[in-house]
Amino acid sequence: MKKIHLLLLKAFIRPFIVTFFIVMFILLMLFLFKYVDDLIGKGFEWYTILELMYYASASNVSMALPLSVLLSSIMTFGTLGENYELVAIKSAGISLQKAMMPLFVLIIALAIGSFVFSDYMLPKANLKFGSLLWDIRNKKLSFLIKEGIFNNSIPGYSIRVDKKSKDGILHNVMIYDHTNTSGIAKIIIAKEGEMSSNDQFLLLKLKDGIRYEESQGRNTYSNPRQELTRMRFGETDQKFDISSFKMSRTNEQDFRGNTQMLNLKGLVKKRDSLSNELDSVNKFAATSISTYYKQYNFVKGYTKIKTKPRRVGKNILDLIPSSKRLAVIQTSIDLATSIKQTTSGRITDHNDKAKNIIRVKMEYQRKFTLAASCLLLFFIGAPLGAIIRKGGLGLPIVMAIVFFLLYHIIATVSEKSATTGSLNSFFGMWLSIFVLSPLGAFLTYKATVDSALFDINYFKQIAVNLFKRKTQP
Repeated sequence: MKKIHLLLLKAFIRPFIVTFFIVMFILLMLFLFKYVDDLIGKGFEWYTILELMYYASASNVSMALPLSVLLSSIMTFGTLGENYELVAIKSAGISLQKAMMPLFVLIIALAIGSFVFSDYMLPKANLKFGSLLWDIRNKKLSFLIKEGIFNNSIPGYSIRVDKKSKDGILHNVMIYDHTNTSGIAKIIIAKEGEMSSNDQFLLLKLKDGIRYEESQGRNTYSNPRQELTRMRFGETDQKFDISSFKMSRTNEQDFRGNTQMLNLKGLVKKRDSLSNELDSVNKFAATSISTYYKQYNFVKGYTKIKTKPRRVGKNILDLIPSSKRLAVIQTSIDLATSIKQTTSGRITDHNDKAKNIIRVKMEYQRKFTLAASCLLLFFIGAPLGAIIRKGGLGLPIVMAIVFFLLYHIIATVSEKSATTGSLNSFFGMWLSIFVLSPLGAFLTYKATVDSALFDINYFKQIAVNLFKRKTQP
């Protein structure tokens, strides 16, 4: 019995590790394709990109782990069925449930580990990933001078170089300085230039050049001419501020309040605070709007005469004197406009806070759905592999992709519905698991009774027998 359990564990762990890293690699490549515009041309060090990919890989675990469990379980039991090892196990008096027991224990441990990961490790990884991605996106492109092209990377300057030598000497340098508030550019032309930089400034040492500067001069009605100053120099230095090209790290605490960067305890606190804010918005809106509908009764408390409410059975404007109708209608329009303006801002604030509460509730449930999805897909993949009895990377991959896409599509649609408020946040996160759980139970039952559910020869034989019955007289 122990040897069989070790055989099953070894047969499962190897494809699980391989498929997990393959799926993670594919997801990281998709991540690079998504953010390639933010990474290229900014002069990042290689370790910065690796750090970003490392933090991004944590968020990909929620997709890679269930898919790896599904694929490896199909491959494991498919290989065992193809090599008739499952038949040998069953002939020894061991049922499929008992054979799956060590793997079931392993999947439970994996599900518990995934819950701990999503509650403790994933929020920290999302925090570091979000702050680093923010810094990368806000970093400007690297300052790079190309031959024969004006470079406008530095604000207020346009720099052009005809040729660059291997020793770093620039030939025929032209600089347009647009930093003057009058809108008139200064022009600097030099035969040679040498560039050096530090963390904050770029120093360009120019040799043998001319500076042209145009000013308004004594521009009057009688003398509209402007002044042009030309100054030759043998050597001069031009300093440019390039501090914006260096990536500065922001404080991670500024991103800690985001929903994806909180654990269960933080999500509960944020949900309670948002609920209190929503109640305050509703109470303030009710108080401010109720003043427009308040009915004033000036004789209340000064008389004991009780009068019955008067029922208006016709158009209320007919009760108002014709000389005052226009003023009453205008007053009513003004009140309606004031109510509309007051409520429009409150409705927007109310909707934003309600959507934030929904996101917090969904993220709270997401901490548990990752563990549940691992269990569900195992009970789909293991019996499915025992039924199809095919190992390797052919049919198991096709079946795994089909069932995972079914799970992912249901999960995505339900999450979108929950985000818009058309579906409860709890059912929005758990709908895919509720829908596919009967399928897992059905496949487990069929695998237990040795059903030929996906056996093509079985269906061919049924079709042949049915055809023979129809052709017999």
